[in-house]
Amino acid sequence: MAGAAVARDSSDRLSDEAWLELAEDEPGELVGGVLVEEEAPDWIHETSVMWLIRVLGAWAAARGGFVAGSELKYLLRKGSGRKPDVSMVLPGQRPPPRRGPMRRPPDVMIEVVSPRPRDVHRDRIEKLREYAAFGVRWYWLLDPATRMLEIYELGPDGRYVWAQGAAGGRVEAVPGCDGLVVDLDELWGELDRLGDEEPAE
Repeated sequence: MAGAAVARDSSDRLSDEAWLELAEDEPGELVGGVLVEEEAPDWIHETSVMWLIRVLGAWAAARGGFVAGSELKYLLRKGSGRKPDVSMVLPGQRPPPRRGPMRRPPDVMIEVVSPRPRDVHRDRIEKLREYAAFGVRWYWLLDPATRMLEIYELGPDGRYVWAQGAAGGRVEAVPGCDGLVVDLDELWGELDRLGDEEPAE
């Protein structure tokens, strides 16, 4: 998820069920039993997320898989809940539930990295560790600032190992996703169409 994480209050603890029952317009992930707020994402982040959903969604739907966006809640373990930017259940796997949160790992979780140091640490360190412990087989990191896609695979020891990386071009041999083509040049082209930052009033 985009945005720096700041706990509301050290004593403002939530149970797993209370977090799961929060209204859709109530932002936040559950970290150590504390609701952690999310900053509003920017256009680079959202353009990247929507592009991934379009590309992965078309590939998965044609084969019986499923792709979800950033509002889907995953209860990783007691006191820990995350909302990845994109998640995917691969074709042939057990389908996700119609209602409610996911309490089991999808096949793929994806985070679009924001440039703030706190966000980089969260996606590259905290979530890397948490998603591995949850049992997510593939963890993708898309970094628009460095223009790099990294794919990690869960190893037999329960840790992620680097599986593939690309900075551009057409990625035609995506691990675990036979037939999927990820055209990074197309994505970078969409990001390049965005305007300059507007000055604060």
